[in-house]
Amino acid sequence: MEAIEARIIIEMLGRPAEHLSATLNSLIERLGAEKGVAIKQKKVYDPVPVKDSNDLFSTFVELEITFDSLNVLLGILFAYMPSNVEVMSPQQMKFSRDDISALSNNLVARLHAYDAAAKNIIAQRDIAFNQLRQLIAQHPELRDELIKHQQQAVPPSEANKSVKKKGKKKTKRARA
Repeated sequence: MEAIEARIIIEMLGRPAEHLSATLNSLIERLGAEKGVAIKQKKVYDPVPVKDSNDLFSTFVELEITFDSLNVLLGILFAYMPSNVEVMSPQQMKFSRDDISALSNNLVARLHAYDAAAKNIIAQRDIAFNQLRQLIAQHPELRDELIKHQQQAVPPSEANKSVKKKGKKKTKRARA
């Protein structure tokens, strides 16, 4: 397979703005050091405040990259999750049966890894909830403390908005 030239955009969200810039620059360095990747051009945009947020910022980088193969390109897409990809060349690609088998197996392996990670996180969450339920059953006084803490975490104005929205929703049957 021949090299693939592509433009990619990678976006980031975070705080503070200085940390966001440093993190994005670090990511660009890591990407450029990947085997089979050559960054030809980059344009890094300064962080800007996110609308309707107190202290969140967003930034992005546009990169023109040469990838040694489609396999390398796909690996980078999974590892760095760019928000946009534009393949500039070659205009057409020809794949052998072995190329497609290798790409398919790499894709499936990554999907299985993500699926396993998601299932692991769900299992850990379920274990934590069960432990919390057991703890509350053993110490009922903790229930009131948890409720008090939860009420402090959600601003009353936000809690009222969600209650009002729930109250306004009516089905056609309820109106009839």
